[in-house]
Amino acid sequence: MALTQPAHVSPNWPDDPRAPLPLDGSEREILTAYLDWHRATFELKCRGVRPEALSHAQIPPSSLTLHGILRHLAGAERWWFQMQFAGREVPHLHYSDEEPSQDFDCLDGDVDEAFAQWRAEVAVSREIVAAHALDDTGVHLATGRPLVLRRVLVHMIAEYARHCGHADLLRERTDGVTGH
Repeated sequence: MALTQPAHVSPNWPDDPRAPLPLDGSEREILTAYLDWHRATFELKCRGVRPEALSHAQIPPSSLTLHGILRHLAGAERWWFQMQFAGREVPHLHYSDEEPSQDFDCLDGDVDEAFAQWRAEVAVSREIVAAHALDDTGVHLATGRPLVLRRVLVHMIAEYARHCGHADLLRERTDGVTGH
């Protein structure tokens, strides 16, 4: 029996390519499915927006933009998976001690390049996750304590969920488009 979506539920995005979230499966399958779903959700929120509008702050006094969130998420992918968990010595993206908010504040550069960089960071993150058990650990750089991959995945799901909420508001303000 097919169920219909109740009228009070936000509609899905038109031409939504996301696979439904699993109702069962292994812990790894569920965690990675949720993270990938949120990654895809953020990308959907940006789809069809003119490049210049992605960099335009829509909700004063906030300077938050979809382009800034995109840069931030690329940096978060690198920071949590490569630097924190895998211990790789790679440079920060859009961050320095002198300018810690470059990801949000310095929107120079091409938006298509920012998407390509984000997709590349996501691909590296997926490779790291595929190569490790959920109980494998890296070293939390601020404390020197062990950092389990499972915790990184949960953190990144929360990070994307938070920023998908921001993207909801920014997208609706940009052109009125809404969806789940």
